[in-house]
Amino acid sequence: MMDTSAFIQALMAQPGYRSQIAHIEHIPRRKARYAELDEPLEERLQRYLEKRRLLPLYTHQAEAINYARRGMNVMVATSSASGKTLCYNIPVMEAVLTEPHSCALYLFPTKALAQDQLRTLQDYPHLSHEASTFDGDTPQPERAGIRKSARVLLTNPDMLHLGILPNHQSWSRLLRQLRYVVVDEAHTYRGVFGSHVACVLRRLRRLCNFYGSSPCFICSSATIANPGEHAERLVGLPFRVVDNDGSPYGGKDFVFWDPPFIDEVKGVRRSANSEAANLFAELVESDIRTLTFARTRRLTELIYNYTRHRLAEIGSSRVKRIKPYRAGYLPEERRQIEKELFGGKLTGVVATTALELGIDIGDLEATVLTGYPGSIASTWQQAGRSGRSGDRSLSFLIGHDDPLDQYFMRHPEAFFAKSVENALVNPDNPYILRAHLLCSAWELPLTSEDVEVFGATYEGERVGLEAEGLLRERRGKWYLSPAIAYPAQNINIRSTSGENFGIVDTSTGSLLETVEASVAFFQIHPGAIYLHQGESYLVEELDLAGRTAYVAPTSANYYTQTKELNDLRILRVLRDKKCGQTNVYLGEVEVTTTVVGFKKKAQFTEEVIGEEPLDLPPQRFPTVALWFDLPPKVVARIDKEQLDFAGGLHAVEHAAIAILPLFALCDRNDIGGVSTPLHPDTGKAQIFIYDAYPGGIGISERGFDLVEELWQTTLEAIEECPCQEGCPSCIQSPKCGNNNKPLDKKAAQVLLEGLLSKK
Repeated sequence: MMDTSAFIQALMAQPGYRSQIAHIEHIPRRKARYAELDEPLEERLQRYLEKRRLLPLYTHQAEAINYARRGMNVMVATSSASGKTLCYNIPVMEAVLTEPHSCALYLFPTKALAQDQLRTLQDYPHLSHEASTFDGDTPQPERAGIRKSARVLLTNPDMLHLGILPNHQSWSRLLRQLRYVVVDEAHTYRGVFGSHVACVLRRLRRLCNFYGSSPCFICSSATIANPGEHAERLVGLPFRVVDNDGSPYGGKDFVFWDPPFIDEVKGVRRSANSEAANLFAELVESDIRTLTFARTRRLTELIYNYTRHRLAEIGSSRVKRIKPYRAGYLPEERRQIEKELFGGKLTGVVATTALELGIDIGDLEATVLTGYPGSIASTWQQAGRSGRSGDRSLSFLIGHDDPLDQYFMRHPEAFFAKSVENALVNPDNPYILRAHLLCSAWELPLTSEDVEVFGATYEGERVGLEAEGLLRERRGKWYLSPAIAYPAQNINIRSTSGENFGIVDTSTGSLLETVEASVAFFQIHPGAIYLHQGESYLVEELDLAGRTAYVAPTSANYYTQTKELNDLRILRVLRDKKCGQTNVYLGEVEVTTTVVGFKKKAQFTEEVIGEEPLDLPPQRFPTVALWFDLPPKVVARIDKEQLDFAGGLHAVEHAAIAILPLFALCDRNDIGGVSTPLHPDTGKAQIFIYDAYPGGIGISERGFDLVEELWQTTLEAIEECPCQEGCPSCIQSPKCGNNNKPLDKKAAQVLLEGLLSKK
């Protein structure tokens, strides 16, 4: 068992330690609480669970199973490693044993999670031939047999949307006998992805009704603030919530690690990525099994390279015992890394959120989180990947130099005392719902009764599709236009664009991987450095018509980061309210985003070593925004004190965007902003914050509801930052297309004080 205190003391004794530890939260052990089921288990299942030492059941497990046995939809929202899997496996196993033809459908957000659960189910002798995975990695020769005989089907929402529902005649046996639908890791289904999944689940319910089944839904989730509401928005049915966690916990030392200043006056800190690599290297060198999380694919590769370099520097023999892991790798590469980590061949892995979820990768002792993951729920989920064996574990959260990370470094109580956030989905988003209504019409003609499945906005959207000629009415039913073939293949449920760009290595002519069209201009623009499996590639050409980026291997010692400009038009005000001395609005807007250039940043030091312009077409999309007026007295005060009004607006916009994820379960990249001393649509100074997705996903509504809390926390983040003129930790944004000019820290404080003033 690892001595967490001894390791922390050893870190503090190192020559390079510069008081990076901002806070240590000592999370105590917790004893288990048990409960009995209302009715005894089937005898063979009872013997199996006893043999595997999975009994007695924890309180939340017994409660969830009791509800599921009664046919109630259940949402289990408990901590990581609390045994949520048994909450759905026991009812499913029992149904398979006692109901001759009953079937179950398991949905996981990742293929890795489905593979992991398949191993668990196949371990049970009566299910060893009944359970199968069906996803993009399933060999073609095996697919017909799975359709014909599988009773427990493990898949992901992508395959359900693209392969199963459009071909439901081939799956009629499963759909007719469907007893349970399991939606695992339900908190991951939020934002655009969650809104798509909500529509996919409504399509599933519609087909189940057609085939005469009415399955019980069992959802499991990390702790979120609105588990019942989220499950009901996701599935469209009422749910019972189980959140009274009875599982034991070995305790954890959770360290908030703040990179030290290089220049405190200018607010320049040491890179969070290099701090993560140093910590990861120390843990691996101490033979502590560790998982290090990075926010993006690029940073995963970057931290892996940094760590490899650091271990080689100290002459470590463990260089070959670490690997990167992320989406985009070939299936066999991912399976191999999972196998090596599970089997102990690897001491550590650097990963994106692809390994955040509940896949069993053995007894990890430590986790390193490179930057706040964007939500308290995700932070606990990532930290919870270590300590699953019941022993005490160690987690590090490394603060990035952005306002929210630094706010937590200075206010750890705001993290540890705050309840987790609301998960947001919007199945009524017209751009998402319309796409899935076309898919539904392909599956079965639409009828007026489908309003019960799709909700109040259904009829309006159906009428709109009919007016566009995409649907045709005949005898009270609406059929897909013959001009549309297989609409599901044009929808990528993990993005709003539904399209991908391929990345081709010109040195071999091979396809490296694909990226979503919505992020292509930010990741694979001409001159970008793209990282794959630790290797750097220079983007030589971006073929927009052919949706292909051509890249070549490079030894460049820098990486790239885009700069963008945003413009906004108001289309319609939806709501408004008075807050203090000013007015706040929520409405529909059209945003134009243009990627105007990129920075070259040195590896290890993150120093900007060059900037280049880009000439890419603008991207326009309609969305939802909140905006607010500035009190006239505050504007007069800024003028009197000779502060930069435009710089103050710009600074408040940057800081408020960075802080908003504290109040909504979203990522910084899910939000955009515009500020101007004179907006043409209002004739006034304005600050806008908008959802960075077509149609909006609910973030701006959340910000509108909590705008005064947002102003207050943003003011604290700016006031408490020790820099003099403004820095990345308070008012600067790395994505700003105006090179963070103008910015005025003092003017931002005056504006926020005025917004909060009641007088």
